[in-house]
Amino acid sequence: MLPPGLLRRPLAAAARLALQRAGPQVHLATGPRQNNGVFYEIRTYDIKPARMKEFVEMVNKYIHFRLAHSELVGFWHTELGAMNKVFHIWKYDNFAHRTAVRQALANDKDWQGKFISVALPLVEKQHNEVAYLVPWCQLGKPPKEGGVYEWVTFQMKPGGPALWGEAFRAAINAHINTGYTKLIGVFHTEYGLLNTVHVLWWNESADHRASGRHSAHEDARVVAAVRDSVRFLESQQNALLIPLQCSPLK
Repeated sequence: MLPPGLLRRPLAAAARLALQRAGPQVHLATGPRQNNGVFYEIRTYDIKPARMKEFVEMVNKYIHFRLAHSELVGFWHTELGAMNKVFHIWKYDNFAHRTAVRQALANDKDWQGKFISVALPLVEKQHNEVAYLVPWCQLGKPPKEGGVYEWVTFQMKPGGPALWGEAFRAAINAHINTGYTKLIGVFHTEYGLLNTVHVLWWNESADHRASGRHSAHEDARVVAAVRDSVRFLESQQNALLIPLQCSPLK
Protein backbone atom coordinates (compact mmCIF):
# COMPACT_ATOMS: atom_id res chain seq x y z
CA MET A 1 0.00 0.00 0.00
CA LEU A 2 1.26 3.47 -0.86
CA PRO A 3 1.77 5.96 1.96
CA PRO A 4 -1.23 8.36 2.36
CA GLY A 5 0.91 11.35 1.42
CA LEU A 6 1.63 9.85 -2.03
CA LEU A 7 -2.06 9.26 -2.63
CA ARG A 8 -2.93 12.85 -1.78
CA ARG A 9 -0.37 14.41 -4.13
CA PRO A 10 -2.06 13.39 -7.43
CA LEU A 11 -5.43 14.48 -6.01
CA ALA A 12 -4.07 17.87 -4.99
CA ALA A 13 -2.46 18.35 -8.40
CA ALA A 14 -5.74 17.42 -10.12
CA ALA A 15 -7.63 19.92 -7.96
CA ARG A 16 -5.20 22.72 -8.85
CA LEU A 17 -5.49 21.88 -12.55
CA ALA A 18 -9.30 21.94 -12.35
CA LEU A 19 -9.23 25.40 -10.78
CA GLN A 20 -6.84 26.69 -13.43
CA ARG A 21 -9.07 25.38 -16.22
CA ALA A 22 -12.20 26.83 -14.59
CA GLY A 23 -10.75 30.33 -14.75
CA PRO A 24 -11.07 33.34 -12.43
CA GLN A 25 -14.89 33.45 -12.57
CA VAL A 26 -15.17 30.61 -10.02
CA HIS A 27 -15.64 31.87 -6.43
CA LEU A 28 -15.32 29.17 -3.80
CA ALA A 29 -15.33 31.39 -0.70
CA THR A 30 -18.64 31.61 1.14
CA GLY A 31 -17.53 34.62 3.20
CA PRO A 32 -15.75 37.88 2.47
CA ARG A 33 -12.11 37.44 1.60
CA GLN A 34 -9.81 39.90 3.33
CA ASN A 35 -6.27 40.91 2.56
CA ASN A 36 -5.59 41.43 6.27
CA GLY A 37 -6.98 40.42 9.63
CA VAL A 38 -8.82 43.65 10.41
CA PHE A 39 -12.33 43.11 11.76
CA TYR A 40 -15.02 45.07 13.57
CA GLU A 41 -16.81 44.20 16.78
CA ILE A 42 -20.38 45.46 16.74
CA ARG A 43 -21.83 45.82 20.21
CA THR A 44 -25.50 46.40 20.98
CA TYR A 45 -26.71 47.21 24.49
CA ASP A 46 -30.31 47.40 25.68
CA ILE A 47 -30.46 50.14 28.31
CA LYS A 48 -33.06 50.38 31.05
CA PRO A 49 -35.67 52.85 29.76
CA ALA A 50 -35.41 55.27 32.66
CA ARG A 51 -31.60 55.24 32.61
CA MET A 52 -30.73 56.02 28.97
CA LYS A 53 -29.87 59.68 29.61
CA GLU A 54 -27.62 58.69 32.49
CA PHE A 55 -25.89 56.00 30.44
CA VAL A 56 -25.18 58.35 27.52
CA GLU A 57 -23.77 60.98 29.86
CA MET A 58 -21.46 58.41 31.43
CA VAL A 59 -20.21 57.21 28.05
CA ASN A 60 -19.40 60.75 26.94
CA LYS A 61 -17.63 61.46 30.23
CA TYR A 62 -15.53 58.31 30.59
CA ILE A 63 -15.06 56.92 27.07
CA HIS A 64 -11.53 58.38 26.93
CA PHE A 65 -10.39 55.58 29.25
CA ARG A 66 -11.69 53.02 26.74
CA LEU A 67 -10.22 54.86 23.75
CA ALA A 68 -6.74 54.47 25.23
CA HIS A 69 -6.91 50.77 24.31
CA SER A 70 -8.41 50.49 20.81
CA GLU A 71 -10.10 52.41 18.01
CA LEU A 72 -13.75 53.38 18.20
CA VAL A 73 -15.49 53.71 14.83
CA GLY A 74 -18.78 55.10 16.10
CA PHE A 75 -21.21 55.22 19.00
CA TRP A 76 -24.94 55.85 18.54
CA HIS A 77 -28.27 55.60 20.31
CA THR A 78 -31.46 54.57 18.53
CA GLU A 79 -34.19 57.06 17.73
CA LEU A 80 -36.53 55.03 15.50
CA GLY A 81 -36.87 51.34 14.73
CA ALA A 82 -35.72 50.29 18.20
CA MET A 83 -35.90 51.91 21.61
CA ASN A 84 -33.39 52.30 24.42
CA LYS A 85 -30.53 50.74 22.49
CA VAL A 86 -26.98 51.86 21.84
CA PHE A 87 -24.71 50.65 19.04
CA HIS A 88 -20.92 50.95 19.07
CA ILE A 89 -18.33 49.59 16.65
CA TRP A 90 -14.70 48.85 17.52
CA LYS A 91 -11.88 48.12 15.10
CA TYR A 92 -9.22 45.44 15.71
CA ASP A 93 -6.15 44.43 13.75
CA ASN A 94 -6.78 40.73 14.45
CA PHE A 95 -8.10 38.43 17.18
CA ALA A 96 -4.85 38.53 19.13
CA HIS A 97 -5.17 42.30 19.23
CA ARG A 98 -8.69 42.06 20.65
CA THR A 99 -7.57 39.54 23.29
CA ALA A 100 -4.79 41.88 24.42
CA VAL A 101 -7.21 44.81 24.56
CA ARG A 102 -9.75 42.88 26.62
CA GLN A 103 -7.04 41.85 29.08
CA ALA A 104 -5.82 45.43 29.38
CA LEU A 105 -9.36 46.69 29.97
CA ALA A 106 -9.89 44.17 32.73
CA ASN A 107 -6.82 45.60 34.47
CA ASP A 108 -7.65 49.26 33.83
CA LYS A 109 -8.72 50.55 37.25
CA ASP A 110 -10.11 53.83 35.88
CA TRP A 111 -12.26 52.09 33.26
CA GLN A 112 -13.48 49.40 35.63
CA GLY A 113 -14.01 51.67 38.62
CA LYS A 114 -15.39 54.84 37.04
CA PHE A 115 -17.41 53.38 34.18
CA ILE A 116 -18.02 49.61 34.19
CA SER A 117 -19.02 49.26 37.84
CA VAL A 118 -21.52 52.11 37.52
CA ALA A 119 -22.76 51.52 33.95
CA LEU A 120 -23.46 47.77 34.11
CA PRO A 121 -26.49 48.15 36.41
CA LEU A 122 -28.02 50.42 33.74
CA VAL A 123 -27.75 47.73 31.04
CA GLU A 124 -30.46 45.10 30.56
CA LYS A 125 -28.83 43.05 27.79
CA GLN A 126 -25.62 42.94 25.76
CA HIS A 127 -24.98 41.46 22.34
CA ASN A 128 -21.89 41.44 20.16
CA GLU A 129 -20.94 40.33 16.65
CA VAL A 130 -17.69 40.13 14.75
CA ALA A 131 -17.89 41.36 11.17
CA TYR A 132 -15.66 42.17 8.23
CA LEU A 133 -16.16 44.90 5.71
CA VAL A 134 -17.18 43.29 2.44
CA PRO A 135 -14.23 43.28 0.00
CA TRP A 136 -15.68 45.99 -2.26
CA CYS A 137 -16.35 48.48 0.55
CA GLN A 138 -14.02 50.82 2.39
CA LEU A 139 -15.14 52.46 5.62
CA GLY A 140 -16.43 55.91 4.71
CA LYS A 141 -17.09 59.19 6.48
CA PRO A 142 -20.00 61.61 6.21
CA PRO A 143 -19.44 64.77 4.15
CA LYS A 144 -20.06 66.89 7.25
CA GLU A 145 -20.92 66.59 10.92
CA GLY A 146 -24.55 66.42 11.92
CA GLY A 147 -27.26 64.44 10.24
CA VAL A 148 -28.53 60.98 11.11
CA TYR A 149 -27.42 57.43 10.46
CA GLU A 150 -29.45 54.46 9.30
CA TRP A 151 -28.44 50.95 10.38
CA VAL A 152 -30.00 48.35 8.10
CA THR A 153 -29.68 44.65 8.87
CA PHE A 154 -30.27 42.08 6.14
CA GLN A 155 -30.61 38.41 6.92
CA MET A 156 -29.51 36.67 3.75
CA LYS A 157 -30.04 33.10 2.65
CA PRO A 158 -27.21 30.68 3.58
CA GLY A 159 -24.35 30.57 1.11
CA GLY A 160 -22.54 33.81 1.79
CA PRO A 161 -21.39 36.43 -0.72
CA ALA A 162 -20.50 33.67 -3.19
CA LEU A 163 -24.27 33.21 -3.56
CA TRP A 164 -25.74 36.70 -3.17
CA GLY A 165 -22.76 39.07 -3.20
CA GLU A 166 -23.05 40.44 -6.74
CA ALA A 167 -26.81 41.07 -6.54
CA PHE A 168 -26.48 42.71 -3.13
CA ARG A 169 -23.67 44.95 -4.32
CA ALA A 170 -25.73 46.02 -7.33
CA ALA A 171 -28.63 47.00 -5.05
CA ILE A 172 -26.33 49.03 -2.79
CA ASN A 173 -24.73 50.79 -5.75
CA ALA A 174 -28.14 51.59 -7.22
CA HIS A 175 -29.05 53.48 -4.04
CA ILE A 176 -25.65 55.21 -3.94
CA ASN A 177 -26.07 56.39 -7.52
CA THR A 178 -29.28 58.23 -6.68
CA GLY A 179 -27.18 60.62 -4.59
CA TYR A 180 -29.60 61.05 -1.70
CA THR A 181 -27.56 59.06 0.84
CA LYS A 182 -23.94 58.39 1.77
CA LEU A 183 -22.67 54.85 2.30
CA ILE A 184 -20.47 54.47 5.39
CA GLY A 185 -19.91 50.72 5.51
CA VAL A 186 -21.16 47.26 4.62
CA PHE A 187 -20.35 44.57 7.21
CA HIS A 188 -20.71 40.79 6.88
CA THR A 189 -20.83 38.72 10.06
CA GLU A 190 -18.18 36.18 11.01
CA TYR A 191 -19.44 35.54 14.57
CA GLY A 192 -23.02 35.96 15.69
CA LEU A 193 -25.98 35.21 13.46
CA LEU A 194 -24.32 34.14 10.21
CA ASN A 195 -25.30 35.38 6.74
CA THR A 196 -26.14 38.74 8.26
CA VAL A 197 -25.17 41.95 6.50
CA HIS A 198 -25.26 45.33 8.23
CA VAL A 199 -25.27 48.47 6.09
CA LEU A 200 -24.56 51.86 7.65
CA TRP A 201 -25.83 54.95 5.80
CA TRP A 202 -25.60 58.68 6.54
CA ASN A 203 -28.32 61.20 5.68
CA GLU A 204 -28.64 64.93 6.27
CA SER A 205 -31.88 64.42 8.18
CA ALA A 206 -34.69 61.91 8.61
CA ASP A 207 -36.85 63.98 6.24
CA HIS A 208 -34.08 64.13 3.63
CA ARG A 209 -33.80 60.34 3.83
CA ALA A 210 -37.57 59.92 3.48
CA SER A 211 -37.84 62.09 0.37
CA GLY A 212 -34.72 60.56 -1.19
CA ARG A 213 -35.88 57.04 -0.55
CA HIS A 214 -39.30 57.82 -2.05
CA SER A 215 -37.63 59.11 -5.22
CA ALA A 216 -35.26 56.13 -5.33
CA HIS A 217 -38.16 53.69 -5.31
CA GLU A 218 -39.48 55.36 -8.45
CA ASP A 219 -36.12 54.90 -10.19
CA ALA A 220 -36.27 51.95 -12.58
CA ARG A 221 -32.61 51.10 -11.97
CA VAL A 222 -33.13 50.86 -8.21
CA VAL A 223 -36.31 48.83 -8.61
CA ALA A 224 -34.60 46.34 -10.92
CA ALA A 225 -31.56 45.93 -8.66
CA VAL A 226 -33.68 45.48 -5.53
CA ARG A 227 -35.93 42.94 -7.22
CA ASP A 228 -32.89 40.91 -8.19
CA SER A 229 -31.34 41.02 -4.70
CA VAL A 230 -34.47 40.13 -2.70
CA ARG A 231 -34.29 36.62 -4.16
CA PHE A 232 -31.62 35.98 -1.55
CA LEU A 233 -33.23 37.90 1.31
CA GLU A 234 -34.93 36.31 4.30
CA SER A 235 -35.65 39.40 6.42
CA GLN A 236 -34.50 42.95 7.05
CA GLN A 237 -34.73 45.51 9.81
CA ASN A 238 -33.55 49.09 10.21
CA ALA A 239 -33.04 51.74 12.87
CA LEU A 240 -32.41 55.47 12.82
CA LEU A 241 -29.31 56.28 14.85
CA ILE A 242 -28.14 59.49 16.52
CA PRO A 243 -24.39 59.76 17.20
CA LEU A 244 -23.18 60.43 20.72
CA GLN A 245 -20.99 63.43 21.38
CA CYS A 246 -17.97 61.13 21.73
CA SER A 247 -18.56 59.29 18.44
CA PRO A 248 -15.84 59.70 15.79
CA LEU A 249 -18.61 59.35 13.18
CA LYS A 250 -20.88 62.32 13.86
